Amino acid sequence: MTISSVKVKLFADGADLAGIREMAANPAIKGFTTNPTLMRKAGVSDYRAFALQALQAVNDLPISFEVFADEFGEMEKQAHEIASWGRNIYVKIPVTSTKGEFGGPLVERLSRAGVQVNVTALMTVDQVSRVTERLAPETPAIISVFAGRIADTGRDPMPIMAQAVKIMKKRPKAELIWASPRELLNIFQADEVGCHIITATNDILRKLSLVGKDLDAYSLETVEMFYKDAKAAGYSIVTRAAA
Repeated sequence: MTISSVKVKLFADGADLAGIREMAANPAIKGFTTNPTLMRKAGVSDYRAFALQALQAVNDLPISFEVFADEFGEMEKQAHEIASWGRNIYVKIPVTSTKGEFGGPLVERLSRAGVQVNVTALMTVDQVSRVTERLAPETPAIISVFAGRIADTGRDPMPIMAQAVKIMKKRPKAELIWASPRELLNIFQADEVGCHIITATNDILRKLSLVGKDLDAYSLETVEMFYKDAKAAGYSIVTRAAA
């Protein structure tokens, strides 16, 4: 088991500029994703300024920035503005509005206009099918299925992701992202079902060196860690003499 053996592309998910620069220097990372929640956590206050700095950091690698309106007309204006910032940008469009209204018509207009969309927050096979039908065959696009959140509900995301891969063959220029992974194992699961991309936070990606690690050695390191931390904390237990 090695990272070099997988075909799925690794994207870094985050909004911390230092972290983006760190991952941009790693040749294993092939692209980047962000979202408003991550940007808020990172303290981003100026959306455009952050995006332009991130674009400089990633060079020509693909990067996704999300619209933040809830009305489709305003989303469309934001999408065209965001797309104008760089040719390597994918504009993230939520699969629905907060009212549950399907964003397919907007996705179709943008895709036909040549905007590279990343349709996000999908969790069902039906959503994948409906979005795929709206994509212009000639325009690159991404569909992000939140496999990690599916797993959080107690469901196995593997069958859903495998079906999504089959559905999206209708659009050869569209790529499927395994989004919101919870552990490194998900990289190999995404590769197994034929996902094009998996996007993960830096905390997960920093564990790449553990892939294939000898488990006996890892067990010993864990024991040593517990021992050293107990010593460093100064813990002691007064034991009673045997009767």
